[in-house]
Amino acid sequence: MDLSKVKLIVSDMDGTLLNSEHNVSELFFEQFEVLNSKNIRFVAASGRQYHSILQKLESIQEHITIVAENGAYVVENGKELFANVFVKKDIEKLIAVSQKIPNVHIVLCGKKRAYFLRESAEFKNIVTEYYSEYDTIENFDELPEDDFFKIALCHYDGSEANIYPYLKEIEGDWQVKVSGELWVDIALKSNHKGNALERIQEQFGVTDAETMAFGDYQNDLEMLKKAAFSFAMENAHTDVLEVAKYKTGSNNNFGVESVLKKLIEVIS
Repeated sequence: MDLSKVKLIVSDMDGTLLNSEHNVSELFFEQFEVLNSKNIRFVAASGRQYHSILQKLESIQEHITIVAENGAYVVENGKELFANVFVKKDIEKLIAVSQKIPNVHIVLCGKKRAYFLRESAEFKNIVTEYYSEYDTIENFDELPEDDFFKIALCHYDGSEANIYPYLKEIEGDWQVKVSGELWVDIALKSNHKGNALERIQEQFGVTDAETMAFGDYQNDLEMLKKAAFSFAMENAHTDVLEVAKYKTGSNNNFGVESVLKKLIEVIS
């Protein structure tokens, strides 16, 4: 690996840059300052809400690009670069499909905030880790006034076995991604991290050969394919391990930071 070529770093958040306590390490923030001083751009790419990503990376927000909602919403230093939203009739159709799935919990993800039904405190605690701006609503019969990026579906017993099979019939028309152990996301076909990364690369004049990426789940696959230096976390889904060119440690064992340490040694 000739790490001296790297000009852009893009990292997933949950299961990747964040540890199992959903925290970013102090080491990463120290490494970021070095990378930023060398004009290496950092992109945080997540299925999370923009506001939630911002909270995790608040101290460096003026110097990074944020890819939220699995690529549907891209913001740089508070300025919206890209937003790709549903039309209302499609949201209504997809909510109806989602409501047929047994024991599923629905989160409607908008630009202003996320919306979910007034259910148990347990579900609220799960949702609010990923969506810091939210409203609870009585039903989905009348949609809130907002622009919507995706529908996130949660199942306590696992998403891949208990949600994804019910959505295979719509996969040809929509982006259906298992995005975590409990989560499946439905979005526009063009909304994925790979498309968002391509736009960012074009903006900064960076090629795949100059891009480093880190990921752990299936919503990272397109992004990893856009990076010559693609790393799967030790805790990654098997599909990610097959696509990524390299492997690093787990999110609880500084997997991202260990690679960045090598990069800093090369460029310093």
